[in-house]
Amino acid sequence: MGGNYEQLVELISRTSGMSVGEIQRKIEAKQAKLSWLISKEGAAQVVAAELGVNLDKQVIKISQIVPGMKKINLIGKIITLFPIREYNKNGRSGRIGSFVLADDTSNIRVVLWDENHIDLIVKNQVRENMVVEINNAGIRNGELHLTNFSEIKNSNNVLNSIVMEKPVFNKKIAEFNMNDAVSTRAFIVNIFEPRFFEVCPACKKKVENMECQQHGKVVPERRALLNFVMDDGTDSIRAVMFSDNIGKLIEKDELENPEIFSLKKQELLGKELVVLGKVRKNKVFDNNEFIIEDVRAVDIDKLINELEK
Repeated sequence: MGGNYEQLVELISRTSGMSVGEIQRKIEAKQAKLSWLISKEGAAQVVAAELGVNLDKQVIKISQIVPGMKKINLIGKIITLFPIREYNKNGRSGRIGSFVLADDTSNIRVVLWDENHIDLIVKNQVRENMVVEINNAGIRNGELHLTNFSEIKNSNNVLNSIVMEKPVFNKKIAEFNMNDAVSTRAFIVNIFEPRFFEVCPACKKKVENMECQQHGKVVPERRALLNFVMDDGTDSIRAVMFSDNIGKLIEKDELENPEIFSLKKQELLGKELVVLGKVRKNKVFDNNEFIIEDVRAVDIDKLINELEK
C-alpha cells in the first residue's frame, strides 16, 4: 500500500480489529450513501468514528495524514528549520515560524502561527534535529498548521530512521492532494506556447531590464516555462515544466524555434507518459497544478506485469 489514504485505512483496521477489505467496503458504502459527495478520505474518517476509532486521540504517522483531518497528534524529528518571517497583510501583522518534520514514513512542512510557539524557536527551545511531539494540529493545503490551541513540546522518543526525502506515490490525477509528491501515467491533451523570462544568476529571481531588486545590475540568465494539460481518464491537470527539466520532453532548439515547436507539439499531443513531480497551488487561478520534475516513457513490459498481478 502506498498513499496516505491506504495508510489511514490500515490504521483504522489495526485499531478496530476489522480487515482492510472490510474497512474499504464500509468506506465505499458510506460514499454511495452520501451520493459520492464526500471524498474517500472524508468517508474513512466518518467510518472510523462509527467504529469507535477516535483519530483525535491517536498518535499517527505523517503518512497517515489525509486532507480535512483535524486534531492531529504525531511525533517527529525537525530536519529543517526555516527563518522566522514577518508579515503584514490586510491590516494584520505578526510572525510565522516553520520547519520540516520527519518520521519513519514521510515528512511534512509545519507552520507555526502562535507567538508562544514562535518564541520557542527564538529561545532555541525548538531547534533542528530535535524530536518533538505535536498535538491538536490541523492539515491545510498539505501543510501541518499549529494554532494557539495546538501544543508542541520536546519528546524523549528516539527516531533512528527518518525519511529525509518526500516519498513518491503512484496516484491517479483525481486523487492528487496539495503538496503530494506523486507519479502518474497520463496523456498530453494540450500544450501551450512556451514562455521565456530572465533571472538573476545569483538569486535566480526574475529580473526586468537587467535589474535585480537584490543584486542590482546583472547579466541575466534566460529561462523557459512550458505549460500543458495531462489527463489520465479520472481527471485532468495543468502541468508545468521549467528550464532545468523541459529538456526531458523537448530540446532547447525545438522550444525556441516556433516552426519546429509547432511540429513537436503535434508529435506530443496524445502521447502517454509517466510523469513525476509535486502538486502545488496556483495562487493566480486558485487551483492545483503539477510541477513536473521527471518524464519517462511508458514501460509496456512493466505495465503488463503489473496488470497481470
